[in-house]
Amino acid sequence: MTNSINFVVGLSIANHLFQRIAEKPRPLKSGVRLDNPVEAYASKEQDMKKVLNWIGIVLIGSIVLGAAPTWAQSLTGPQSNAVRSAKQYLSFSGFSRNGLIHQLSSDAGDGYKVADATVAVDSLDIDWNKQAVRSAKQYLSFSGFSCKGLIEQLASSAGDGYTKSQATYGAQQTSACQ
Repeated sequence: MTNSINFVVGLSIANHLFQRIAEKPRPLKSGVRLDNPVEAYASKEQDMKKVLNWIGIVLIGSIVLGAAPTWAQSLTGPQSNAVRSAKQYLSFSGFSRNGLIHQLSSDAGDGYKVADATVAVDSLDIDWNKQAVRSAKQYLSFSGFSCKGLIEQLASSAGDGYTKSQATYGAQQTSACQ
């Protein structure tokens, strides 16, 4: 968490410095005046390059130090465990977002609180269309479906709970709709 905070503070400071350089003339030491506009522009450009260089150092430093997104470090114990469970489920079967949350939170499933299951699922980078294709192929592996019937099964709240567009996409990638 400290690395993430340092990163955000660093970017805020860099942004502030960049704006100050761009907006205001730079005070000069010992009464030196810049009468030449090209010289004044070059001075601002050099200052901006320094700030941009500093931003790059902050970014690289944060990466090297392992700064993670704030949400990744703020998961509670149950949420982290729910993430592990979700990954296990996804490793062997296709799930919709709603279906996965239900599996993680139901008494017949893992029994996590709905809020913890939701945070866990939303913290993962899941291609729901790809999951719909997996589910559609799994249905066809043990039963026959028309294209319309497969879409309805995938989109049904009693079925998988995909959105209509995800269900349509998933079904259209199978032999049922071709």
